Amino acid sequence: MLEYKGIVEDSVIEHLSGTEEGEIPVIICGKDCICDDLEKHVLEMGGRIKYTLPIINAVAAYIPSVGVKNMATKDITEKIYLDDHVYKLMDIAPITIGSDFANEYGLTGKNVSVAVLDTGVFPHEDLITPYNRIVGFKDFIGQKDQPYDDDGHGTHVSGIVAGNGFSSRGRYMGIAPDANIVSVKVLKDDGSGKISDVIAGIQWAINNREGYNIKVITLSLGTKPKSNYKDDPLCQAVDAASTFGITVTVAAGNSGPDPSTITSPAISPNVITVGACNDREASHSKSATIADFSSVGPTQDGFEKPDVLAPGVGINSLANKSLGYKELSGTSMATPVVAGCAALLYEKYPDMTPSQIKEIIVSNAVDLGLDSNIQGSGLLSIEKIINSIKERPPEDRPDDPHVPDEVTEPFLSHDTFLVMLLVIVILSL
Repeated sequence: MLEYKGIVEDSVIEHLSGTEEGEIPVIICGKDCICDDLEKHVLEMGGRIKYTLPIINAVAAYIPSVGVKNMATKDITEKIYLDDHVYKLMDIAPITIGSDFANEYGLTGKNVSVAVLDTGVFPHEDLITPYNRIVGFKDFIGQKDQPYDDDGHGTHVSGIVAGNGFSSRGRYMGIAPDANIVSVKVLKDDGSGKISDVIAGIQWAINNREGYNIKVITLSLGTKPKSNYKDDPLCQAVDAASTFGITVTVAAGNSGPDPSTITSPAISPNVITVGACNDREASHSKSATIADFSSVGPTQDGFEKPDVLAPGVGINSLANKSLGYKELSGTSMATPVVAGCAALLYEKYPDMTPSQIKEIIVSNAVDLGLDSNIQGSGLLSIEKIINSIKERPPEDRPDDPHVPDEVTEPFLSHDTFLVMLLVIVILSL
C-alpha cells in the first residue's frame, strides 16, 4: 500500500495491517466525478454504501480490505479516509457548583433554529413548555422518529442554547430562551459516533435549513484532525454549511493544556472555535481563567485557535428527565453558549453572513491577557456585543424592515414572561 500513500490515509493503512476484519469503514472522496461514479465502483468490488455525501463529493462505505488498493487505483479517487470515531467533548474533571449563565439582552432567539448535532434531545419541560420548541428531529443512529437522548449530552447542550428555565423558576435559563432546537442525533449512547454520521447530519441540516430556519449548527464533538483543514472531510462539511449561510460553532477539544490539540472540525478557519474558561471563582470577567482541560492552538495549518472562550466549568443545564438539571464541564458546555449568542444576533439581523456573526462575537470578546492560542480573542461578552449593536450606524445594519433600529434595555420576551407568570401561579396554588 505504500505506493498509494498519498491517496490512502495513513490510518487506513494502519487499520489494514492491524485487523483481520473483512471490510473497512471508509470515506472515499472523488476527483472529477460525481458520487454516482464512486458508488458504482464500491458496489462492483462488493462494498456497501452507507451514505452519499455530495457536500464533500464523497461516499461513506464499507469495502472489503482487499478492495482498498483497488479503489486507490481508480482515476476518480482523490482520497480514502478511515471513517473514524468522533466523541462528545465533555471533561471528566470533578463537577463544580454551577450558576446561571442565561441572560436577557432584549433578544431571545425568537423564530431562530439551532441545529444541535449530538446524542439527541429529551423533551424536557424547559424546551416544550408553554409550547414545543423542538421543531425538528433526525436520527442517524437509531432511525427513530420521536426525540430521545440515550446519553444526555445532547439534552444538556440544547438546554444551554435554548432552555427557558421553566422548571427552575428562571434560574437555569439558556442563552436564547425563545430559540428553536433542531436535534440531529449523530452520536450513540456512549457519546461516540462515526465521522460519516456527522457529515450526513450536517448535510441534512443544510438541506432542511429553509424549512426550519436553521441559522446555526453547534457541534460539541470532535476527533483527531485528518490533515490540513482543506483535506479534512469534517472541515469540508462545516465549510459547506458556512457557504450556505449557516454559522457553525465547534468545541475546541478537551486535550489541554498541551499545545496544538485543537480537534477537527474546530481547526477550520470558517467556524467559531470555542474554548472553555473557568469563571467559578472569578470576581469579574477579566479574572476568569482558562479551564485546564481546554485545547489550545496553533492548528496544523498555523491558525491561531480557539477563536473565543466561554464558561465551561460546572454548567447547570437540562438532564434526561422532565424537570431535572445536572452540572457538566467541558468545551462541550462552552460551545452552545456561543451558539445561543449567534441565535440572538440572527434574530436581530437575519441576513447576516457567518463571517459577520463571527466578527461581531470575536471583536467584542474580553481580553484575559493570555496568548491568542490559549484564549483566542478572549472571553465572550454578550453585553459588549449588545452595546456594539446599539452604537452601529443604521447604514451599517442589514436592510430588514422587520428588525428594529434600536435594541432597548434588557427585557423579558412575551413568551418568557408567560412562562414566569405560569410558574408563579403554580407556586401560589
